[in-house]
Amino acid sequence: MQNLDPFEAGYHALLGLVLEEWRDGFARLCCEAGPQHLNRSGIVHGGVVLSLIDQAAGYAGLWCSVPGHLRKAVTVDLDCRFTGQIRPGRVVAEGRVATRGQKLYFVRTEVFDATGQMVAFGASTHRWRAGSERVEGVPA
Repeated sequence: MQNLDPFEAGYHALLGLVLEEWRDGFARLCCEAGPQHLNRSGIVHGGVVLSLIDQAAGYAGLWCSVPGHLRKAVTVDLDCRFTGQIRPGRVVAEGRVATRGQKLYFVRTEVFDATGQMVAFGASTHRWRAGSERVEGVPA
């Protein structure tokens, strides 16, 4: 497991996101949902789930083959469907690149609760920032 660098993205640290697995076209992120992630009904807030989808999807297209290099992108479009409620505990999002072009990549993401039940899924479009289109990335 690799903690996401809080100095690179303070939002990741705020949510407590952990990058568990990362390879070309795939990313698995998790979050240990606690009281700080709950809405007034006592379930994990949908914004946390949407953030997990966005981050897992983004990372799925940003794996870099050169140590010390990185890739960056922005989210162009993101949708989410909730299929269940999430109680406090482990929440996992898995993003898989469906297809990629010269500037854009498209990802499908699924979110699972602590029991392994799929509780949400999404689809998104991301645009690589200049120089990030290649798997070699750019120097950090």
